[in-house]
Amino acid sequence: MKAVRLRLHPATPERHKLERIAEALRYGALLLYPTDTGFALGCQLANKMAIDRLRLIRRLPQGKPLTFLCDSLKHLSEFAYVSTSAYRILKRLVPGPYTFILPATRAVPYYAQDLKRKTVGIRVPDSTVCLALLRTFGSPIISISAVSDEEETVAPDVLIEKFASQVDIIVETEEYHFLGPSTIIDLTEDVPRLLRRGAGLERALTVLPLESP
Repeated sequence: MKAVRLRLHPATPERHKLERIAEALRYGALLLYPTDTGFALGCQLANKMAIDRLRLIRRLPQGKPLTFLCDSLKHLSEFAYVSTSAYRILKRLVPGPYTFILPATRAVPYYAQDLKRKTVGIRVPDSTVCLALLRTFGSPIISISAVSDEEETVAPDVLIEKFASQVDIIVETEEYHFLGPSTIIDLTEDVPRLLRRGAGLERALTVLPLESP
C-alpha cells in the first residue's frame, strides 16, 4: 500500500494536517519527513514495533543506538542526565543541526539506546515543520537519516518514491533547505568530544574547544 502524502506549508504548517500525523504516530505509524539536516525516518519513541520496522528498512542492527528529536530542552532531564556544563553547551547550540550524546535515564527504552554505554542521542532541530510536528505530537520522535552517507545527494522526489511503499505517511513541504548530516557531540564526559564533523561545525567550535576522538 502506498503511503499517505501530506504537504505542509514550510512557514505555517496546517494544524489539521499536523494533528493527523500525530494521531498516526500514536498508532504506530512510520514517517518519512524533512528535518533541518535532511529527510528522516521517524516513529514514536515508545513503540518498539515501529522502531523494529525502521531498523528493518534502514538495515540497522539491533545494537545500533538511535537518536530522537525533541521540540526544546524543557523535558530533557526526563530522558538524559545532563551536567551543568553540558546544559550550558546545549543552551547555546539548540535548535540546530547537532546530535548530542548523553547518559540515558530509565525513561529511554532499552531498544532505543546504546546498551553498552547506556547513552542516547538527542536533537532539537532548527526546522519549523519539525518543531510544529513535535509540539503537536507532544512526545519525542525517533529519527534516523533516510539515506546513508553515500546517498546524501539523492533528490527529494527520488527519495519519496523509494519509500512510498515502505512507510505509512510521507511529509512534504513546498521547499527544502537541508544542511547535511548533523555534527555529533559527545557530552557524557567532562570534556566534550567531537564524534562527527557535520553541519554547523564552525558554530560549535566557537562555543567551546572540542576534543576530537
